[in-house]
Amino acid sequence: MRGIFGYRVLLAPMAGVTDVAFRALCREQGADMAFTEMVSAKGLSFANEKTRHLLALAPGEDRVAVQLFGHEPAVMAREAAWIEDEMGDALAYLDVNMGCPARKIVSKGDGSALMREPELAAAIVAAVKGAVVHPVTVKFRRGWAEGDETAPEFARRMEAAGADGCAVHGRYALQLYRGSADWGAIARVRAAVAMPVVGNGDVRRGADAARMAAETGCDAVMIARGAEGNPWLFSQVRAALSGEEEPAAPTVAERIAMARRHARLLEQREGRNIVRMRKHAMWYLAGLPGAAAARGRLNYCTAPEDFDAVFDDLLAIAAAHDAGAQAACAAGAPDEGRGGGDAARSL
Repeated sequence: MRGIFGYRVLLAPMAGVTDVAFRALCREQGADMAFTEMVSAKGLSFANEKTRHLLALAPGEDRVAVQLFGHEPAVMAREAAWIEDEMGDALAYLDVNMGCPARKIVSKGDGSALMREPELAAAIVAAVKGAVVHPVTVKFRRGWAEGDETAPEFARRMEAAGADGCAVHGRYALQLYRGSADWGAIARVRAAVAMPVVGNGDVRRGADAARMAAETGCDAVMIARGAEGNPWLFSQVRAALSGEEEPAAPTVAERIAMARRHARLLEQREGRNIVRMRKHAMWYLAGLPGAAAARGRLNYCTAPEDFDAVFDDLLAIAAAHDAGAQAACAAGAPDEGRGGGDAARSL
């Protein structure tokens, strides 16, 4: 796997997820490159400070990739040039979002809606490429309508317009996140173009990434939802791609320690009101003993100590669960009571 611009394992841009705190944790765990949350070109053009805030670097982050969304070539080009001037060497490369299937995005003609207008999509790529020095890539899906795969031809048009690389998600836009990603679509794009191709979709273990690379010939792997609550995935992917044994799944204590650290990083950036930590906490705690009941409490957490109280209780529940399992094993309980580390180590 040769990588894209030298990067093999990437954290995908995700609105409301890939903020500075989450990116810092994923980079520590082995992500070669991380994207900011996707950025609205129109928002930047209105000098929207909330939008510009998305471009901030994470602690210890020397470079970051930025994904722009929009459908007006002139606006996209102008704001891409502004990002390049503003970020300088901190910018790794720019990506044009043509893959987001969210209704609020496609209803405005942005995101994956551009797959229905390849001429406009090509014009956007050409305009952005002509406005910046940094590499320009495009992220798109298998196609718009289910059963109508247009990704290979779409990729050829984007390459002809000047794209330096692309990332392909193996689902159709109208499929949203239902079903499974078809990695065959990634392979067909890889065969259709000379530019680097990044594979995306359904990578949840290191072995998934290794299999994607083997089956598609992709140059890099981009991880999105699989990393939610699981930044350790990047270390597992790096090991698998190198032919090494994957690190063990984190223990309950390690998962909760990471969640606490995530909350503290958010506090440093945003102050004591860290409501956005609620969804991250739910992802970290998914599947743990007591997690279902904890979800209701998390919905009322706002400050770091609120989250700490929930985390403390879950640690106590996990300890009691393991103690009970070990006692059952010692007493010769049936197999379903065995495995005294199930609560301590699970993801």
